[in-house]
Amino acid sequence: MPASTKSRKRSTLNTPELCPHGTVAEIDALFETAGLVRSLRGKSAGVTRHVRMQRFTAAELSQAAPEPVVAANGVQILQAPAWGKQGSWLWHGFSTRKGGLSRAYCTEGAEGDLNLGFTAADDRETVKRNRQLLVEAVSGDARTPLITLRQIHSSVLVHSVAGDADRQSPWKADGLMTEEPGLVLAVQTADCIPVLVADRKRRVVAAFHAGWRGTVKRIVETGVGRMRLEFGCLPEDLTAAIGPGAAACCYAVGEEVRSSFESQFTYADALFSEVDSTDAVRTKYPMLFLTQRAPGHSPLGPDLHVDLVEANRRQLLDAGLKLRAIHATGGCTLCDRELFFSHRGSQGHAGRMMSVIGMRPQKR
Repeated sequence: MPASTKSRKRSTLNTPELCPHGTVAEIDALFETAGLVRSLRGKSAGVTRHVRMQRFTAAELSQAAPEPVVAANGVQILQAPAWGKQGSWLWHGFSTRKGGLSRAYCTEGAEGDLNLGFTAADDRETVKRNRQLLVEAVSGDARTPLITLRQIHSSVLVHSVAGDADRQSPWKADGLMTEEPGLVLAVQTADCIPVLVADRKRRVVAAFHAGWRGTVKRIVETGVGRMRLEFGCLPEDLTAAIGPGAAACCYAVGEEVRSSFESQFTYADALFSEVDSTDAVRTKYPMLFLTQRAPGHSPLGPDLHVDLVEANRRQLLDAGLKLRAIHATGGCTLCDRELFFSHRGSQGHAGRMMSVIGMRPQKR
């Protein structure tokens, strides 16, 4: 075959009208959806999403917590302001570390902490008393049954009844739901995201513990589905409150976390951002951190952060909740360690907070 003919045939491969599967632009759009590019001369194929990611400072991504509500017994909790109208039947609150009796995690001379987890460093009886203080702050009665879980970073859910409060070993799960009034459901956190959901018409409540593993496993989306299946809840009747946790400003993760999200969610790229390091030592002494590696191969540079609040908001939307029915309290457990416990921020030496929800008993 003449060379000129070969050249003409080869050049038609990138001609839009001759492409058997659509125009080149359409094919490029499909590759773009997957975060890829076609292999072209002078341009290698591969994932391009990393190059296009926006870069932020931590301050640009932070959302401060509101002023805590101080209960009569001194316990300080956060509440969703939009749920104030539900106050006639709904109990709820996101605990802080303020207003408790624990001494295991506070400095000498400081007021006691409201540690609500049976940790190795704290006294069990003190924690029990702290839990009573929280229940009293939320329900008005320290004797209100408190239903807890042995959390395992899963999508396992439990339909709760009052008798569960007396179980010797709590259920292994990460979500609770009930239609029974007069008790309080609780999930524990110290960086993970707590999500509370309530059905205003059928009087059903639920609490979910969503760390990054539980979020990838769709704990919240699955939970809303179970509420529909078990209780006949309709998404348009549901309202949700997302509590404080490790926020996008501080929650640095590795590439394996991004890969896990990308394998499950089409919107995964919207959940990640690059955040410039604010290390005071590195800022003051940059020469100490220079390396001989080629540009782009040094471990120095911006960190990859994930926004679990947004991830769980997306799951609530996908489950059918209306945008205006989803409320986030704000607050970052890593930013504000005077107000919150943070497992990451204290290298594992931290208490636990609780996010609780329940229904007032109906008056007869």
